[in-house]
Amino acid sequence: MTFNPNASLDPGQITDRRGMRGGGGLAIGGGGIGIVLLIAYILLGGNPGDLGGAGLQPGAVEGPGSSALATECKTGQNANERDDCRILGYVNSIQAFWKDRFAASGETYSPANTVLFSGVTSSGCGTASSSTGPFYCPPDQLVYIDLDFFKELRSRFGASGGSLAQGYVVAHEYGHHVQDLLGTLKSGANDQGAEGRSVRTELQADCFAGVWANHAAATGYLQPFTSEQIADGLDAAAAVGDDRIQQSATGEVDPDSWTHGSSAQRQQWFTTGYQGGDPNGCDTFKGNI
Repeated sequence: MTFNPNASLDPGQITDRRGMRGGGGLAIGGGGIGIVLLIAYILLGGNPGDLGGAGLQPGAVEGPGSSALATECKTGQNANERDDCRILGYVNSIQAFWKDRFAASGETYSPANTVLFSGVTSSGCGTASSSTGPFYCPPDQLVYIDLDFFKELRSRFGASGGSLAQGYVVAHEYGHHVQDLLGTLKSGANDQGAEGRSVRTELQADCFAGVWANHAAATGYLQPFTSEQIADGLDAAAAVGDDRIQQSATGEVDPDSWTHGSSAQRQQWFTTGYQGGDPNGCDTFKGNI
């Protein structure tokens, strides 16, 4: 088991929109793993507009949501048994860590909810869909996840899967929220490319994910990770490297168009965060990456 069976989960940190529909535009504003999927889609000849929700007005949300989290995701044991409860447990642990870390630095951490959805929903960055993958949206400060992405991570991108593969994805997106709170999540000149700001931003989020993994057991929600579980997290990081995505999509690798970093870089920076356990060791904006 990964989660402490008796840990109490807080469903208030997840907004459950499964069973609802919403849309308008394309959600690409948050950085995050979803952008890798979007780039792969474009490389394969897709039209980004096709990824949006059909016939829905911007900001619209239709139909009843799910109440499963509030009624069925109450303990760490539930997180060990169900994917949705597991995501909730990771969100609780990640935010508990960053709340304590900010407080230790004399700052206040502002929590961000995760929106679970199925198919398509609206966001402050446009339409969130299963095709765009998980992402963090700065305008509404929410993380968006369709649980079907984790099936895609295994079947389409070749990741081995495993619980910490999910934890890595969630922690990476909350790494973007931390960057947003610190004022480092911003675009600028030379965004793309192996040394560009976009790659450096994504690698720092990977490093922040590793930092959380180092302290995850101390939050009380999780048991210490095994070497096999850490390997699952590293494998997920490698699966969404720019070079691996490009090689799979086109048979070629073009570092000048990278936005997230290579598989090796993503593993390296997750490992840096995990081994050091210190966010201060995650400064990817200076020096070589």
